[in-house]
Amino acid sequence: MKDDAGTATFTGLVDMAAESLGGKALGTSDEFFAGAENLLKPGRGVFLPDEFTDRGKWMDGWESRRKRTPGYDFCVVELGAKGVVLGFDIDTHHFNGNHPQFASVEGTSAAAGTPLAALAGAEWTELLAQVPLRPDAQNLFVALSGLAKNDAVTHVRLNIFPDGGVARFRVFGRVSPRLEAPELDAETASRVEAGFVDLAAVKNGAVALACSDARFGPMNNLLLPGRAPNMGGGWETRRSRNAGNSDWILVQLAARGAIRLVEIDTNHFKGNFPDRFALHACDAAPGARITDLISNTRFSSVIPATKLQAHTRHFFPVTGEAGAATHVKLEIFPDGGISRLRVWGPPAP
Repeated sequence: MKDDAGTATFTGLVDMAAESLGGKALGTSDEFFAGAENLLKPGRGVFLPDEFTDRGKWMDGWESRRKRTPGYDFCVVELGAKGVVLGFDIDTHHFNGNHPQFASVEGTSAAAGTPLAALAGAEWTELLAQVPLRPDAQNLFVALSGLAKNDAVTHVRLNIFPDGGVARFRVFGRVSPRLEAPELDAETASRVEAGFVDLAAVKNGAVALACSDARFGPMNNLLLPGRAPNMGGGWETRRSRNAGNSDWILVQLAARGAIRLVEIDTNHFKGNFPDRFALHACDAAPGARITDLISNTRFSSVIPATKLQAHTRHFFPVTGEAGAATHVKLEIFPDGGISRLRVWGPPAP
């Protein structure tokens, strides 16, 4: 499926290798022409026809030198979140005539921060058997072994045969719930009580299921760690021309829990932030269908329609009367952009 910007993607899944989620390129067999850290950056990469380095043509991606001996090249990536891998995008954008002929992907599970040398001796499982790649194109594949084994991984190894360049590497899947409280900045720490976790954090296992519109920023941006680096790092809808319009986004929480504190961050949204927002919640049965959740009229009000300010972190305490929830629906009036949503509270027993 393609998003509104025309980029093919796996709707409803999280790119667990994304730099914005904490993904890191740990090392490669060779990155003579272009560094592997480019693989995990946002977008599809750019091409500057007159840009060169002292090693050759500048490329926005990872590119190894031409191999003159038997073998192949590889890159090891530590995922930003542990999870079950379901699909890949091996994007060779702007690599035409210098792209790899084939690729494969392996995965393993190891502690965060495990050195590259130690990973070399780990047990790697094939997630994607060797497949041909097209030049200057998104190459999307389903991770069949991941679907069958249902094993969560923390690291992946992209193998290219025999050499060449890849612009971007996406590892789509479902994040394994972990429900750990992250390190808190001072502004948040003063408000979050012991035992609270961010139930809406994608790194904890939350996921955006559906929305009314995401023209300028994808859904899951709303749930990423940290503050958005720019306006493109949030969720933003197109301009509404209909009186009384509201846009919405439906989020499945990382775990069933009690909502006690909500943060709405309009960071970088200065002339296009929503005028107001409201938050609704429901306690749905396991396996509830997305269409049923969208049409569900039994969402309860957590925060009624409330004014927002530009480029501001807003914190809203929620009384203890609110019951446990599995999903929240963020509604904005009439349209606009929000960079982050945080839903703090204790997981239900």
